[in-house]
Amino acid sequence: MAASRTIVVAGAGIGGLTAALSLAAHGFRIIVLEKAERLEETGAGLQLSPNASRVLVELGLQPRLATRAVIPEAISIMSARHGGEISRLPLGEAAAFRAGAPYWVVHRADLQGALAAAVDDHPDIELRLGCQFEDAAPHAKGLTVVHRSGMTRHQELATALIGADGIWSTVRQHLFPQVQPQFSGLIAWRGTLDATQLPREYTSCRVQLWMGPNAHLVAYPISGARLINVVAVVPGTWNRPGWSAPGEAAEIKNAFASYKWPGPARMMLNAVDDWRKWALFTVPEGCDWSDGAVALLGDAVHAMLPFAAQGAGMAIEDAAVLATTLSESAGDNAAIAAALKRYGRLRRARVGRVQRAARRNGRIYHLNGPAALARDWSIRAIGPQRLLARQDWIYDWRV
Repeated sequence: MAASRTIVVAGAGIGGLTAALSLAAHGFRIIVLEKAERLEETGAGLQLSPNASRVLVELGLQPRLATRAVIPEAISIMSARHGGEISRLPLGEAAAFRAGAPYWVVHRADLQGALAAAVDDHPDIELRLGCQFEDAAPHAKGLTVVHRSGMTRHQELATALIGADGIWSTVRQHLFPQVQPQFSGLIAWRGTLDATQLPREYTSCRVQLWMGPNAHLVAYPISGARLINVVAVVPGTWNRPGWSAPGEAAEIKNAFASYKWPGPARMMLNAVDDWRKWALFTVPEGCDWSDGAVALLGDAVHAMLPFAAQGAGMAIEDAAVLATTLSESAGDNAAIAAALKRYGRLRRARVGRVQRAARRNGRIYHLNGPAALARDWSIRAIGPQRLLARQDWIYDWRV
């Protein structure tokens, strides 16, 4: 395989697979290295607002997701202090038409499966499972990328290497070993339940955001609305690296057992039998995005708190911008390095703004006492249409 049009992508998560498809659409040949022996996306659900779904639609993913992704009718903002809904932001088909792309809620495994199937069908993409990136060294024709499969080391000639290998990125460690993920002091608990386990009024096609004292809860339908995805976020000191560890149901239920949490919220928590927990780490703002012919993408460079529902969305956007900037380069070493620098410049300000919005949302969700009362009053006073319009800067993005 010639190095001049070959790009190696480390990581076959949502960002890495989207990057592979986006780059291949611009005529590059792609090798995707994934250290796992098989693709098993951790976690449960995620939200894809129009800025992200638009990229996936343009890549031809909509037919593959049509029976799995759910278009919620609304986002219901719920207050533990108030006892119920304080505002309902309209979504549905009308909002999708206005934005030019749908708002999807989807199981991570369904999205990764659709991306992987598209990758398998593409003649210019090779997915290598059980392959761990180890090293990259520049030379006159580009890069030599070293990876290991079992006990065997291999080398590939490539024009660029993209590190899409997550918050604990080996590629980032290779480039910028001084950049280390930081624990936020928050833990996300995740689980799913069958929609038939709840009364009908609590399984309507909407995203529920419950805000309460020092904690919040999000629930929405996934997998063709057959399942309800539940995420509860609480402070804690447990901070084991990784994406998924078993969680004791009694621990998270006790955190929401207070009289301050209304019955419907506790009912959803009690209906989940199998909990997984995830310590929320972030990558500090200001991390460099590239060095020569090597660049970072998604959580490897900007892992953020999930409170703007944009973690996957920003990785998908990264992939689209990366592919466009590389397609505009002349192809020699200097041009590739310049294109990757430009990619970082194009993404840095927007991603930083989303990171800050996520942190701010987390503080707002967890307010207590008079501050929570003022928050609820403000949300009602602003009204659903104006609240939704405040998201236009995120949702209306295009490459």
